[in-house]
Amino acid sequence: MDLQSAREKMAREQVGVTWISRSSAMLLAAIFLFGIAVVPLTQCAQETREYAQGERVIWMPQALNIFRALPAAWTELRTAEGSFFFRIFAANRVLLREIALFEDQLEDDSLLGRAVRPMVQAMLDRLGVGNEQAYVGRKGWLFYRPGIDYLTGPGFLDNKVLARRAASGDEWQPAPQPDPRKALADFHRALVRRGVTLVVMPTPIKPMIHPEMFAGSMDPADLLQNSSYKQFVRDLEEQGIAVFDVADSLMETKMRTGRSQYLAADTHWRPEAMTLCAGMLAEYLTEKDLLPRSAPLQYNTAEIVVTNFGDIAAMLQLPLEQGPYAEETVVLRQVLDADQGLWRPDPAAEVLVLGDSFSNIYSLEAMGWGESAGFVEQLALELGRPVDRITRNDSGAYATREILGRELAGGRDRLAGKQVVVYQFAVRELAVGDWKFVDLTLGEPLPERFFVPAPGEERIVQGVVASASRVPRSGSVPYADHIMALHLVGLEEQGLLLDEPQAVVYVWSMRDNVWTPEARLRPGDEITLHLRSWNDVADRLDGINRSELDDFTLQLVEPAWGEVVQ
Repeated sequence: MDLQSAREKMAREQVGVTWISRSSAMLLAAIFLFGIAVVPLTQCAQETREYAQGERVIWMPQALNIFRALPAAWTELRTAEGSFFFRIFAANRVLLREIALFEDQLEDDSLLGRAVRPMVQAMLDRLGVGNEQAYVGRKGWLFYRPGIDYLTGPGFLDNKVLARRAASGDEWQPAPQPDPRKALADFHRALVRRGVTLVVMPTPIKPMIHPEMFAGSMDPADLLQNSSYKQFVRDLEEQGIAVFDVADSLMETKMRTGRSQYLAADTHWRPEAMTLCAGMLAEYLTEKDLLPRSAPLQYNTAEIVVTNFGDIAAMLQLPLEQGPYAEETVVLRQVLDADQGLWRPDPAAEVLVLGDSFSNIYSLEAMGWGESAGFVEQLALELGRPVDRITRNDSGAYATREILGRELAGGRDRLAGKQVVVYQFAVRELAVGDWKFVDLTLGEPLPERFFVPAPGEERIVQGVVASASRVPRSGSVPYADHIMALHLVGLEEQGLLLDEPQAVVYVWSMRDNVWTPEARLRPGDEITLHLRSWNDVADRLDGINRSELDDFTLQLVEPAWGEVVQ
């Protein structure tokens, strides 16, 4: 073969190689682009199917939801008070808040994420690793991260800690008021003016009483506590505020009986420990002569057995029935009235309990651990007298005080006839809670301008969402259910505008750690709801974790309960 022929052959081979290389590159690029496109296209197809089947309220694909924030930002720009630049900043805060919520929703609702997360979490669980909210302990025990952080972190009254928390706000979330002493002192003074005694009950958390189940090197007799707690109690008592602490009694009972005081895969105490604490509180109120003598009220009791999975196990987002954490069974002492009906709080009672999920466990049926057998019920039984309660699962640092303040501001005097207010909250709230101040001034009843069905009445109405409260991300809180608030305007019934064309409505936003379609509602969305009076369902639902509308005047409005009409 001569030189010219060799060169021509090499050139032909080079062209072939180049064509193959280009073809391979194009194929790889096509596969890459397909991989990028298939995820959002599959997501959109799934969301379209859910809308067609009535599982989604909105037809718009979630990837376009961010554009629905523009009308709210524009409204803020036009209506906010102050200079032009201040209004721009206000509108920007709305956008930043919506962007953060949009990103959380994309992450939570991603088909790929929902498919991959349980597998990854299962692998981590086998290695003894939990997630950002749940820690894996020993022998099938689980621990809620904020509780561990409370014990292992610095003192919550340390000046640097207080300063850091006070400066921790951002463009859309205000910084907390970090010092519980200030809020409790203010609360105490407001109650004293009404002739009411405050009893503060910081409730021990699981790792305090069972450190040995988190780490085998821990002494089971060690009662752990944050380094600032003693100072906290001392400062409150110096101001005349009673502090009722049951931690030593729970530890002593554990060591004496060898029995667990807390559920293994849940954040809360076992019913035996709860009943012990209720009895001790009843004795304390009696010995301190904080209540007038009265003829004991007779209650009936019934023994029930409940089996359930723990809330921390649910936070791991593993299939509970197939996961490594077994169900737990408890025996409850259910409290009944004289007619064998379930116990109910009495607004005219001389004792008012403000409580969080430690009060709701075994009382709030939606939590899955039975009903009418919780802390407040046991306290009423031990006292032999009626008790009133305001409970909320989350945000024990302020939620129940805020509910009380709203009722008073709306002219509903929840403190009338009260002698004692027991303020029960998980002790970890001292380090992580927002101890905001709450005004307890008694206001005038608001004029009736909002639509609420009469008790026992059911109405189907259509309306437009004017505003909606925030909803926590599933798995980010130790509660499987959540209720949100909606402000609806333009209310119609059978095509006719109502005389009272707006309403504040509570709806389910999360069930069993899964967002409902209502959780994705935004201002401007149209919705059809089956409405009832909130009073018709309050006994069952009032203690469930709930978020309120930002507008305080709307928080004073009597709400309705709504369920989406499919």
